[in-house]
Amino acid sequence: MFDPTTFTGFHTWLSLIAIVAGFPVAAAMLKGHTRPRWTGILLSTAFATSATGFGFPFNGILPSHIVGAISLVLVGLAGYALYARRLDGAWRRIYAITAMVAFYLLIFVAVAQAFMKVPFLQAMAPTQSEPPFAIAEGLVLLIFVVLTYLAARRFVRSPTALA
Repeated sequence: MFDPTTFTGFHTWLSLIAIVAGFPVAAAMLKGHTRPRWTGILLSTAFATSATGFGFPFNGILPSHIVGAISLVLVGLAGYALYARRLDGAWRRIYAITAMVAFYLLIFVAVAQAFMKVPFLQAMAPTQSEPPFAIAEGLVLLIFVVLTYLAARRFVRSPTALA
């Protein structure tokens, strides 16, 4: 799973790198500015994570494909808002919201994967329909709703967002 020479390992490492990069990006937005290097890492690896997710064998459209497609759109919008529109006007808020929701989706999938692959968590929620799974994902959602709201407000008000 973590062997970067396999497709699964490569996909997993991209995801982990995107998640790590998401923390300083989110923290910067909460302070009203960006972290250009971390943002580039987050957006590129989040995009690559979602894109490589479509490379696994499958029959029909799965929930992971829907999440991946949504993530690709969000990351694309965040990148467009930041790099093409330079956070001008409403694009500042669009960037903050789309980048935070894309980060949330990475964490959402990481929690789901943890419940599928970590024996202790899998024993607590073997079908991912049990309360421990719902509670974990619910807490992640609640945290990100608050963080996204705060990031959108603080980032929009900051005159030094590109600093």
